[in-house]
Amino acid sequence: MAEDLLERLAELAAETGFDDLPPAAVAATETFLLDALAVGVAGRTGPWREETLRAALAWGDGGTARILGDGLRAPPTTAAFVNAFQMHCLEFDCVHEGAVAHAMTAVAAAALAQADAVPVSGARLLLSLALGVEVAVALGVAARAPLRFFRPATVGVFGAAVAVGVLRGFDVEAIRRCFGHALGLAAGTMQAHEEGKPTLPLQLGAAARAGIVAAELAGAGVPAPHQALEGRHGYLPLFETAFDTAEVARHAGITWRVTELSHKPYPSGRATHGGIDAVLRLRAAGVAPNNLAGLTLEAPPLIHQLVLRPARPGMDASYARLCFAYTGALALACGRVGIEHFAATELGRADRLELAGRFKATLSRVADPAAFTPQTLTAELHNGSSKTVRIDALPGSPARPLLPAEQEEKVSACIAAAYPPQPRTSLLIEAARRLPSLADARAVLDPVTGAS
Repeated sequence: MAEDLLERLAELAAETGFDDLPPAAVAATETFLLDALAVGVAGRTGPWREETLRAALAWGDGGTARILGDGLRAPPTTAAFVNAFQMHCLEFDCVHEGAVAHAMTAVAAAALAQADAVPVSGARLLLSLALGVEVAVALGVAARAPLRFFRPATVGVFGAAVAVGVLRGFDVEAIRRCFGHALGLAAGTMQAHEEGKPTLPLQLGAAARAGIVAAELAGAGVPAPHQALEGRHGYLPLFETAFDTAEVARHAGITWRVTELSHKPYPSGRATHGGIDAVLRLRAAGVAPNNLAGLTLEAPPLIHQLVLRPARPGMDASYARLCFAYTGALALACGRVGIEHFAATELGRADRLELAGRFKATLSRVADPAAFTPQTLTAELHNGSSKTVRIDALPGSPARPLLPAEQEEKVSACIAAAYPPQPRTSLLIEAARRLPSLADARAVLDPVTGAS
């Protein structure tokens, strides 16, 4: 039937209780909520954040929802917009590789704003996040065509709307309306990605805000399209063109897609991570700027579409985070890629640009339009020799997960980007771990929403 996927997801969202979640899904939801909060706090320092905040606060006064890294309160729609922007503006937020989507970002920003405005238990918040991610990822993995729109935003609005609906205790019919109203608000262009513009985090902010709006309309009983996903003008035919929903519907609520999310160890586009990992391996094998003649990355079409662009004088941080040549040069020169490497003073360094100019790429024969791997990187050295490494799984993925200590190190670094040394990291980690037993989920925001 045409609406099997929507019906399956709507029933799952309305009928699943926290106790129905397997332990692995609960643990993953806690882990990636913690990651989203941490990168959202660090995003307070990101480019265009102050301008974005100022514009958003002009939409309305007052409110009960808090903005990450600040003591500011705003209406839930505004807080969701700003917090989603902050979660993505450093390109540090978690991702689902198969969906090619930052599936937690809009979902978490919307759900946190709703929970801050109308208190719920920690278990209810975690349930809403797991279900919101399930919806967003389902739409992403159903796609069978290359990216045409900015999928994190276009699937994010559906996930955010359903997450808010779950927090509000919607029945199946109201959840169906969430999908219908989300369709009317879905948007996000890949043009911003192609040009490396800060419009990308703005689009995720808009998705989080729109998710709350869609749920509000659904809760008010306003009619919405029934065939929001697979109807003639539904989401999948319009935004994806080629899709297959049958297998996705069968796995919904069984696989629990939140367990498939990947951490980002580097604050750059996920498509840069395989190349960065390969560069670091070559560096450990003796390749260095002073003995390198050139580097060639053989990678799938998705990598070419997303991050194989030239490093150039005058590029800004948004462009550089999506440029493998620049991030690869950082990895080779510095042995790491950190938040500080995208400051204006770093971006203009002539030695980095010269090193990035030695990077080139070739296309591998991979049919899957969502494939990040395999990738092969070959270094040609001045002495005529060469070294090659192959990457079959990205760092931070389920196949190569970050160790708990590495996860905490990332959280600590993100918190330190916005706050002076204080015990906020340990307080945040403890609150996230205690969420299933907390009567009020707002406690998870307390460590990261006070004034600095």
